[in-house]
Amino acid sequence: MPGVRCDKAMGLRNLPSKTWNVNLGWVLAADLAADLDAWTRLLGLHDDPELARAEPQTLRYCLRHLPGKLVTHARRRILKISNTWPWKTAFLTCWQRLCALPTPT
Repeated sequence: MPGVRCDKAMGLRNLPSKTWNVNLGWVLAADLAADLDAWTRLLGLHDDPELARAEPQTLRYCLRHLPGKLVTHARRRILKISNTWPWKTAFLTCWQRLCALPTPT
């Protein structure tokens, strides 16, 4: 995926200010979001042919707009995801892979 198109999808399309420092922070935040998106696809979705090379808008629709409910039971938080959601297994697989990564030292 071309970097400029991905960066524009992550927020560079609308720089918020006319001052240099504010726009510099905005560019850094957009680049960080693009990097996190790329690493999520590389490490968590590498074997899913549909989502491994998906555009940011597709990932936003499929994985980040999660139709779930966060509930508390026995002092633990549990994420309940609808069984009819078509990307449930892709989300859970990606989540488990990213949680299984070792802590950087």
